[in-house]
Amino acid sequence: MWSGFSTLYVGEAWRRTLCRGAILRLRLFRHTIHAPERLIVAPTDLRAVDPHVAEEILNGRFPLAGRLLETGGKSPFNFSLPSRSFALRLHSFGWLRHMRTKKSDLHSSVARSIVNNWLSLHGGRIEGIAWEIDVTAQRVIAWLSHSPVVLHNADRGFYRRFLRSLAFQVRFLRRIAKYAPPGEVRFRLRIALAMASIAMPTRAGALRRAAEALDHEFDSQILPDGGHVSRNPRTGLELLLDLLPLRQTYVNLGHDLPQKLISGIDRMYPALRFFRHQDGDLALFNGATSTLATELMSLLRYDETAGDPFKAMPHSRYQRLAAGRTVVIADTGLPPAGNLSRTAHAGCLSFEMSSGRHRFIVNSGSPKFAGRRYVQIARTTAAHSTVTVNDTSSSRFAPSDFIANVITDGVKTVSVDRALADDGRDVIKASHDGYLNAFGVLHERELTLNATGLIVTGCDRLVAPEGKVDDAVRAVARFHAHPSINLKPLDKESVMMTAPDGETWLFSSPGNEVLIGEDVFFADASGICGSDLMEIAFSYPDRPEIRWFLSRKS
Repeated sequence: MWSGFSTLYVGEAWRRTLCRGAILRLRLFRHTIHAPERLIVAPTDLRAVDPHVAEEILNGRFPLAGRLLETGGKSPFNFSLPSRSFALRLHSFGWLRHMRTKKSDLHSSVARSIVNNWLSLHGGRIEGIAWEIDVTAQRVIAWLSHSPVVLHNADRGFYRRFLRSLAFQVRFLRRIAKYAPPGEVRFRLRIALAMASIAMPTRAGALRRAAEALDHEFDSQILPDGGHVSRNPRTGLELLLDLLPLRQTYVNLGHDLPQKLISGIDRMYPALRFFRHQDGDLALFNGATSTLATELMSLLRYDETAGDPFKAMPHSRYQRLAAGRTVVIADTGLPPAGNLSRTAHAGCLSFEMSSGRHRFIVNSGSPKFAGRRYVQIARTTAAHSTVTVNDTSSSRFAPSDFIANVITDGVKTVSVDRALADDGRDVIKASHDGYLNAFGVLHERELTLNATGLIVTGCDRLVAPEGKVDDAVRAVARFHAHPSINLKPLDKESVMMTAPDGETWLFSSPGNEVLIGEDVFFADASGICGSDLMEIAFSYPDRPEIRWFLSRKS
């Protein structure tokens, strides 16, 4: 553990040193930046727009990241910002898309004034949140996509200033690319550079290099089954929201597409459908949070690979049971290694279950806009519908702020077996060793769904491979209910779960006490909210196994 931790620490220190060196060289030679005369095209933005947000901004109020900043008509960059999440959203300029809801001079004038203020305060200083790699990549994409709004009726002075800053930000991303952290941030950086290479006048060599670099990210980050290496279901959605406009812009301008762009997108769509629940939202694993139905539908309109979701994602290591109106999705994989684990959760063998238009059993998800403390709580095993041993997470996180969020120890082996029983039940049997070193036990879980989709059965057990453990091991199986689901105890062993439209499932565990407790749901679209959960306690060696059932009643 400590050897791997030290390697991560040294690697991160070296990456930051090289990054600072690249920024210093860029500062010294920024006078060599030449602004292009014009932009060639403005790529489309597929993300949902909200006229209400535009009106709020026109009235001097900025509703971003779950917070509201009153500016009295002044630029928001002149104020102390209410949270880091708010600052990230503000500096990335994704909110510009709302300003296009009405093509009015007023909307353009306000947007241009805010951009102009950013140029004055932050455009010349490469420091702070404004110049974090992911923020800069998002800002380049936003400025290119929404340049018609910003540049409408702009005078020549602002036009040149805007294009010069864009050119400088693109130069910054090119210089810093090799030092960007692996994963979604690096992928988005490459998307931004590819988009800039076709939206701005560029030499053929630069256009080719941007395409080749994007191809490399498809090879290194998109797994053969279409999942992302982070194992976060939402990452694929976020990337597709930028990749689809990029693909269309290449086509519209008649450029040769990056070799992996079309095949990569086609590979990602089945993964998106795999994680989609019956209510249209994505499963909450490994950093995923709420998904706007409009965004998901806007992507699925372009899905040319339409078909039934896969039963399993063998490279991403997830399993899906589906029959009738019922879907069960389970995490049966290892956390990604090193820096790729920064958003990974300790939710091995957790599952979610939906039926009809409702999710009944969920994980707590990850908060969209919250401080680090809540994000870390959401990553614990207890925040997932799985078994927690001795109040300890199955994977452990780095204790150092320097490499915060990285998983350093825990699950190293997950075994999975899937079969179709004689009576038509689809059966998944899996186990993980996240508790083996610390407590001497494996967690084994069995999930089944019958052919009609009306009965889900489960079995959780603790197994000691070496035959004994030094001390008794306490375990709790948690089943987190979606906030829309009402829980009502029938007796000590069973609970009625009722959806808003009256659909009802009975949860029961014969011979075990099922407790209902207060819970927290991190992934609600409106922010963190309260919910309920069910718990079953058991232990090794006294009572190492529990069985439980979910059966539809109406």
